[in-house]
Amino acid sequence: MTTLRSIVLIAATGAAGLQAGTYYIWACAVMPGMGRTDDRTFVITLNHMNHAIVNPVFLTTFLGAPLLAAAGAVLATSPSRPWAIVALALAVATVVITVAANIPLNNALEAGADDPAAARSAFESAWQWWNGLRAVTSTGALIALAGALLRA
Repeated sequence: MTTLRSIVLIAATGAAGLQAGTYYIWACAVMPGMGRTDDRTFVITLNHMNHAIVNPVFLTTFLGAPLLAAAGAVLATSPSRPWAIVALALAVATVVITVAANIPLNNALEAGADDPAAARSAFESAWQWWNGLRAVTSTGALIALAGALLRA
């Protein structure tokens, strides 16, 4: 059981790290870089990226991070369980934010492609705010899983 617990917590930590890195790089590089483009380029390029990110590799970590955190919470011992539960809550929060905020904004951006200036105006600041929150929740999940690993 100790080996299984360790494997699950390591995998959960890895998935959380990949998710945190995804949202961090969007906040630090992708969106600032896109902010330097004209409205048409912004909308077209982000629509392409929003389609491209829906792929098996990304979806494995996007869905795997909360599932592995849940498995880690179930398998955790008393000293590490609170950390794993916090990680699970944060990983689920990341998914909820994505589904409730970022995906609808992505869909609205795509629907408004015929008026790039208006679509961008309605999208850019809101999407960045929600993405920043995802960066915080996913990084928190990563830190909590590292805490669970240290106590396992």
